Amino acid sequence: MIGDMEQLPTTQAAVTALRVVAAEYALEIEVTEDIGADQTSRRSAAGVGVTTDADGSLPHEAFAEFGGVPRVSVRLFPEGDALITVEDVEFPDIPRDDVPAFLRSVFGGLAFVKGRRLIVPLPGDRTYKEFVPMLLLTSWLSGRVR
Repeated sequence: MIGDMEQLPTTQAAVTALRVVAAEYALEIEVTEDIGADQTSRRSAAGVGVTTDADGSLPHEAFAEFGGVPRVSVRLFPEGDALITVEDVEFPDIPRDDVPAFLRSVFGGLAFVKGRRLIVPLPGDRTYKEFVPMLLLTSWLSGRVR
């Protein structure tokens, strides 16, 4: 751990961290994992029947859905980033090491909506912001308007 940021060198380490966050907030979590270049979403150029990357490693991708409100899902990519979706608002390209802090901010009640953006503060004065279309303003998002 560096400061408040966890070191998650692999997708498996990130999946373990997701399970820890779910336990901290008493949330159900369902995880689906895909292993092999022929199974992961960003490896379409790998070719038919090819399971490894050029270096011989097996790419590992995971998708997790958390139960409860807000609706949150996380797709962990082999390249070390993630797509986090909160109430249908997508946050692409989140570094894998930031995912646990991001989720703790959302589940811990720190995330808020301001000026049609969902803002998720992280330790170290860092924030992630994404546009919230008014059609997507769910009751959870409405309750976080500042």
